Amino acid sequence: MGARSTARQSALQLLYAIETANEPRERVIREFWRETPGDPEGRAYADELATNISEHRAELDAMIGAASENWRIERMTPVDRNLLRIGAYELAHSNDVPRAVIIDEAVIMAKRFGTEESSKFVNGVLERVAQDLSRAGRLPSEAGDQHA
Repeated sequence: MGARSTARQSALQLLYAIETANEPRERVIREFWRETPGDPEGRAYADELATNISEHRAELDAMIGAASENWRIERMTPVDRNLLRIGAYELAHSNDVPRAVIIDEAVIMAKRFGTEESSKFVNGVLERVAQDLSRAGRLPSEAGDQHA
């Protein structure tokens, strides 16, 4: 498993902890790494994802909400919600990871950490987010996948 894949898994755990803890984000991140040491490359990307997703949460939740017909973000499971935030963030802001890799990684994590229905749900919503970003001219270019 590559550094970015393990970083996404750590970011999922961080986002879940940030969402459920009644502590400042920086403290949650610091405590997480004290309990779960990771490789430096993966740790840096996980921190970047957790911080940026937290800062752009309203924007990401609006994109996810628009793409997930009949599902309000607060009704989604915490795992699905945070996987969608990771995928939506990467789709909107990552120039060096192809769309297919972003969605595939989210689906793989949904199969591993979500419910039986999570992978299909995450796949469908992220495909719609990608289409919405593409129509709006906001989908980053399809760069190589050397960092996936």
